[in-house]
Amino acid sequence: MNRLPILLSILAAAMISAPAVAQDEAEPEIFVRYSQDGGEISWGMLHGDQVWQLEGAPYDTMEHTGVWHERGAVKLEAPAEPTQIFMTAFNFRSHISGDPAEEPGMFIVPPSSLVGPEDPIVRPAESRNLHYEAEMAIVIGKRAENVAVEDAHEYIFGVTAGNDVSERAWQATDIQWVRAKGSRGFNAVGPVLYKDADYKNIQITGRHNGEVVQSENSSDLLFGMEEMVSHISRYITLQPGDMIWSGTMGSTRAMVPGDVYEVELSGIGVLRNEVVQGN
Repeated sequence: MNRLPILLSILAAAMISAPAVAQDEAEPEIFVRYSQDGGEISWGMLHGDQVWQLEGAPYDTMEHTGVWHERGAVKLEAPAEPTQIFMTAFNFRSHISGDPAEEPGMFIVPPSSLVGPEDPIVRPAESRNLHYEAEMAIVIGKRAENVAVEDAHEYIFGVTAGNDVSERAWQATDIQWVRAKGSRGFNAVGPVLYKDADYKNIQITGRHNGEVVQSENSSDLLFGMEEMVSHISRYITLQPGDMIWSGTMGSTRAMVPGDVYEVELSGIGVLRNEVVQGN
């Protein structure tokens, strides 16, 4: 049997399914998680206005499946699927009174608190004082234990924008901040995961119904993201996909149903979510 025609047809199909143009070396590597019609969620890489499906999470593989979609034909989901989410408290001087702490303020929220850039933020029926918090978040690229600060950059895969929604009344009365900071759908992230971003120099801007209400640079962090990776990894093993949030700046105000909050990271993108009332 002559197998040459079969081999040629397979090769031709592979060439058709490959990206139309080779990625320019200068083109940034930008990733999304997406779904179609409420179906399975996949990771993809942005090539212009096209989303090219990946075999898995980008910190695990960069292999394309050959499937692609127009950006407008998919729903963007949260560009992260962590097993652990670490938040940083009081990490901008503008957000604290008195002297900074000697060590980072750290707490954990559940992954179920994440929502994406096209999802609403649902205010629980019992909530009365729901605030925004514009933040930057990093995603870990490989397993990390006892990482030195000077080596921490090797473990940071990419950056995304986040809104650490916080119920201040619960935060003031609960023994822990799990409910106030980690309720279902409280932590919006997106729209993209930007690889190799300069997380030491990113302007973080928050807009409440179009009005700029928060703005500061990541260079102003009391504890930078490399320090956070080192500090956390001394005590807890970080896994690929885990997230560390920067903490917020300045003062915050309450959001009510119908409000829209945007978090913009300079050069990366804008996260935009509407607040809706829950039952």
